[in-house]
Amino acid sequence: MPALAIEDWPLPYEERLAARPSSAIDLVVIHCTELPDMAMAREFGERIHYAGTRTGNSGHYYIDLAGKVFRFVADTRVANHTYGYNPRSIGIELVNIGRYPDWGDSRHQAFTVPYTAEQIASLRALLAQLRHDHANLRWIAGHEDLDRRLEPAKDDPAILLRRRQDPGPLFPWDEVVPASGLERLSVAP
Repeated sequence: MPALAIEDWPLPYEERLAARPSSAIDLVVIHCTELPDMAMAREFGERIHYAGTRTGNSGHYYIDLAGKVFRFVADTRVANHTYGYNPRSIGIELVNIGRYPDWGDSRHQAFTVPYTAEQIASLRALLAQLRHDHANLRWIAGHEDLDRRLEPAKDDPAILLRRRQDPGPLFPWDEVVPASGLERLSVAP
């Protein structure tokens, strides 16, 4: 298998993230940045959210609209991307506006922009590479499958919204999962 072109772009705090062996990785979580471009995704990834470790929230890999793949965090580091699943998973972020900039507004919860063919082709190649690199990799899930916490809407606190809805209804699961050789992880609500 030819190597996938991946541009290493480590986050400034990468070395402060917990280390793990490849054997601990059995899950890939697909995300949508819900930001308009890679520059904003990078800026968000660099923000410090955890004072104790001086680290932030980020996926391992990012795929821009043209299909270019960036690695922000090495696979053998635990990135903060999915509540409760970080130690066992690799996070892959696809640049897509999602609900940007109205994430918490109950009137603007629709995902309207499809993922590009280039993104999906790169994602498929990245998944093949990850399966080659990590012998225990078996599962794939969307962020929405795993983080089902609710929060009050910003426009009406009486309305509870799902915090995470990515990669959203426009993600082509029927194309990605069969080609990946992975099984979709099903989690009880």
